[in-house]
Amino acid sequence: MAATPALIKELRELTGSGMTDCKKALEETGGDIQKAIEFLREKGLAAAAKKSGRIAAEGVVAIKVSDDKKKAVMVEVNCETDFVAINPDFKAYVDEVAEQAFNSEAEDAAALLTEAWAKGGGTVEEVLKGKIATIGENLNIRRIARIQCGENGMISSYIHGGGKIGAMLKVHSEKAGDPALAEMGYNLCMQIAALLPKYLKSEDVDQEYIANETRILEAAAKNDESLAGKPEKVLEGIVKGRLQKQLKEICLTEQEYVKDGSMTVSQYVESVAKEIGSPISLVRFECFEKGAGIEKKQEDFAEEVAKAMQG
Repeated sequence: MAATPALIKELRELTGSGMTDCKKALEETGGDIQKAIEFLREKGLAAAAKKSGRIAAEGVVAIKVSDDKKKAVMVEVNCETDFVAINPDFKAYVDEVAEQAFNSEAEDAAALLTEAWAKGGGTVEEVLKGKIATIGENLNIRRIARIQCGENGMISSYIHGGGKIGAMLKVHSEKAGDPALAEMGYNLCMQIAALLPKYLKSEDVDQEYIANETRILEAAAKNDESLAGKPEKVLEGIVKGRLQKQLKEICLTEQEYVKDGSMTVSQYVESVAKEIGSPISLVRFECFEKGAGIEKKQEDFAEEVAKAMQG
């Protein structure tokens, strides 16, 4: 694939790199955006690919939690435009999908689509097709996440921006009904929505991710003129330090607590545990950012006009 103007523009938006550097990166990687991002990082030409994999698409994330906070489900339903995403009828439909998923055993969207729609009218997929015809846009029930817990468990949740991001967190404590624990859970769900961690703790980070990031950081260090001539052991230390910094950014428990920068999330949890007089374990979290990883169609206004003029 060639380094088209659209690809160059997209890569520039994702990395903040110069147009020339973006063009070269795409040429070197055959037009592969992800490989081009890595190429720029290796060359020290991209500070961070913060938007990588999060190209905008429209839709709504919804969460339904049981009254006892022991069961919760989160769904993402996509549409084509933000006009539909904020439409009350569409939002009501997404809530119905969440209700359907809550009362279902389906572990993914594909399984959910085959079920009978609880309110009648055919399967979930058939009702979805009816909504597509009514609304006039392509719709998609994209993904589902569910969490359940036992007697000493509690589930917290948070929806940001009217459905742009949703987060759920499973917490274990013998004081599961304590208001302070509920407040902590809500605060941490807001933290998850704000900073979008990939893992709960550093021990959960897969080795493939660490190996790939280490390779990129090593290449970036070797290409950094300010580090030229530094001994190999010094470079190894720099790479290790940069990797540790990254892990703190992507692991929830090691992140700086957004409401109090003087402590980490782990330290905040420990402070609440001391307050309620019972140990607290963060068990699992789920986070959906609407449209994450969906490449939005590139609109070419000039081409649309030309096609319209041709009839």
